[in-house]
Amino acid sequence: MTLRINDIAPNFTASSTQGEINFHDWIGDGWAVLFSHPKYKTPVCSTELGEVEKLADEFAKRNVKTIGLSVDTVDETSSWLEDINDIAGAKPSFPIIADTDMAVSKLYNMLPTLEEGTSDGRTALDNETVRTVFIVGPDKKIKLYLTYPMTTGRNFNEILRVIDSMLLTSSHPVATPVNWNKGEEVIIKPSVKDEEAKKLFPDGWKTIKPYLRKIPDPSK
Repeated sequence: MTLRINDIAPNFTASSTQGEINFHDWIGDGWAVLFSHPKYKTPVCSTELGEVEKLADEFAKRNVKTIGLSVDTVDETSSWLEDINDIAGAKPSFPIIADTDMAVSKLYNMLPTLEEGTSDGRTALDNETVRTVFIVGPDKKIKLYLTYPMTTGRNFNEILRVIDSMLLTSSHPVATPVNWNKGEEVIIKPSVKDEEAKKLFPDGWKTIKPYLRKIPDPSK
């Protein structure tokens, strides 16, 4: 299966460090970040899982849940949590999926569907493509996906920045420019013509080009 932005995120039921999870039910009416790892007790992933826990309050205030995925057993992944606490000073309180049959990894196009067997005996290198971030909206559609190499740690402040943009643009007819951060100027969507824009944004806007009109962040 090839997944694209605005496809429905495939639903699944899987074991996790917090019991069995049905993904769509678990998401509920908020947003979700699913981020996967090629193997438990790997160095880069340990720093990432700790960082996501440190940012727990930031995700929560945006109504975003986080969930990890590792191609290991529940026991193996659970044994990793104290290591993460030692490394990052934060022990993950969010669930981590135990994708031992690699079903979720295949469902989300992280491994070839023809890949045989289970995670038993596999190395991180075997699973190096299982390093993806998916952001899923309340409508259960994929809003973003990024796949990283094993040697590059993911930037979760960037993930929060993207979520801020998506939360804003889902409730206002605007887009966010390059390097945008919450509170900065935004762009009126080109689909909003000037007559409509006058009603929506009565304080006016700055016209850079006919197709590039900037206003203050309307959520402020």
